[in-house]
Amino acid sequence: MSEKKYMALTFDDGPSDTTSLRVLEKLKKYNAKGSFFLIGNNITPEREYIIREEMAYGCDIENHSLTHSDMRTLDRETIDSEIRETTRRIVAVTGKEPVFFRPPYININDLMFETIPYIFISGYGCEDWVPEVSAEERARRVIEGARDGAVVLLHDMEGNENTVEALDIIIPELQGRGFEFVTIRELFERGGVTPDNAKRIVYTYTDQ
Repeated sequence: MSEKKYMALTFDDGPSDTTSLRVLEKLKKYNAKGSFFLIGNNITPEREYIIREEMAYGCDIENHSLTHSDMRTLDRETIDSEIRETTRRIVAVTGKEPVFFRPPYININDLMFETIPYIFISGYGCEDWVPEVSAEERARRVIEGARDGAVVLLHDMEGNENTVEALDIIIPELQGRGFEFVTIRELFERGGVTPDNAKRIVYTYTDQ
């Protein structure tokens, strides 16, 4: 058994015009991979090249709904439409269907599990959607919560510079502690875990 520890950095709400590329720059700087959970309505012709760059580097592209609505308020047809249209836009750019889905606001209900065919992901976060939380504080929270098989919930929404800066602290510090940053798909593979949507788990760790 390898003593190597693995974590997945995941980024919600992209693609954004500049922040997504800034995040990608940091990943490349430290030879780390990540996964991007895209909002379908943010996938525009002008941003398709960003997604292609993420893919070309080896990152995963996953589904974060079309409109980032509280899906507990939606009927089955609307939920299905949100997921299908986002997947259609992702596949049109990448040629690959998502495997994972992050529910907006991590709000879930039984109808969502019945309707959405992907593995539900949460992750532990650092309130990086709150502008007042500094880069240093974001980094501290991520580092303190680190453990093998963990998913980190971050955001590459436009202007989220504190998270970009936090990566300069998070990645080298945890790499120094023996962690390797892999994609969400690789995280489960390295852990020898086959996630199962039928279990209705919202994964933050591979060993749930």
